[in-house]
Amino acid sequence: MHMVAVLALDGVVAFDLATPLEVFARTRLADGSPAYDVRVCGPGTEIDAGPFVLRPRHGLDILGVADTIIVPGIVDVAVPVPEKVLSELRTAAARGTRIASVCAGAFVLAASGLLDGRRATTHWLAAARLAERFPEVEVDPGVLYVDNGQLLTSAGAAAGLDLCLHMIRRDHGSAVAADAARLSVMPLEREGGQAQFIVPEQPPVPRGSSMETLLRWLDENAGRNLTMARIAAHAGMSTRTLNRRFREQTGTTPLQWLHLARVRRAQHLLETTTDGVDRIGARVGFGSPTAFRDRFKRVVGTSPYAYRHAFRARRS
Repeated sequence: MHMVAVLALDGVVAFDLATPLEVFARTRLADGSPAYDVRVCGPGTEIDAGPFVLRPRHGLDILGVADTIIVPGIVDVAVPVPEKVLSELRTAAARGTRIASVCAGAFVLAASGLLDGRRATTHWLAAARLAERFPEVEVDPGVLYVDNGQLLTSAGAAAGLDLCLHMIRRDHGSAVAADAARLSVMPLEREGGQAQFIVPEQPPVPRGSSMETLLRWLDENAGRNLTMARIAAHAGMSTRTLNRRFREQTGTTPLQWLHLARVRRAQHLLETTTDGVDRIGARVGFGSPTAFRDRFKRVVGTSPYAYRHAFRARRS
C-alpha cells in the first residue's frame, strides 16, 4: 500500500498537519479498501505544536520507506530547520520519493535545496519572503499548487486540500479523487488560483513625489475614458516624459496603474452591489465588457462572475 509520511516539526501548523492526515486516511479504492497508509513522523519524541504537544509514533527513519512525504507549514519560517531533517529529505528525493509541502512547508523544502531552479508556491503573504530568502526558487504566488512531478508545493490553508486531491487523482484516477473530494465537502477543482484572494496594491509612491497629485486625480477619475494623451495633458508634460517620470517613481506606467485601480474598484463593486458585471466594467472605466473581463482575469486570476460568486456577501 502507498505509504504517506507526514513530517511534523516544532511549530507545525495544526491545520496543515491535519489536512493530509484526514484526506489520505479517508480515501477508499473502488473495492472499499484504504488507498493509503498514513503515518506521522518527527525528529523527536515530542513536537511543539503551539496549543498542544504532539507525540509522533515514528521517527525520521520512516522517511526512508515512504512513497510520499508531506511537509506541513510551520509558524515561524525564520527558525532554522534541523540539518538531520534536511538531509533525510534530500536522501528521500534522490531515491525518487514524492515530496509535497503545504503552505509555509515550502520554506523547509527550499532550505533543503530541493526547490532550486524549480517553480514553487506558498501562502501569498509569505511568497515575497520565500523569494527573497531563496532566490534560486521561482516563486509563483498566484496559484493554488505547483506540480513539478516529484516535488509539489501548495498555497496556504485550504489549498493543501486542493493539492491532496490532485495527488489522489494522479495516483488512483478521477473517480477515487472525486469520492475523496465529496468526503471533504470540497470541489475536485476550484476555479481560479490564489491570486483571487490577494488584494492588489498599487506600487508605493514616495511622499512628496511629483506624481502624488496626478495619482490622486487618476484615482478620482478612473471611471472616465482616460487616454495617455489626456493624462499627459493633465500632467502638463509630453507622453514620453510622463511615462519616464511615472515609471521612475512608481515602477509602472500610468495606464498599468490605472488598470489596477479600476480592477480594485470593480472588486469592491462585485462584492457590495447587485449591478451586472458589464455595468460594473463600464462604471470603473473599461471601454468594453471583453476588455474588462480580460483585464480582471489577468490581475485577479479568475473571472468577474466567479469572483462575485466567491466573495459577494450573502444577505438574508
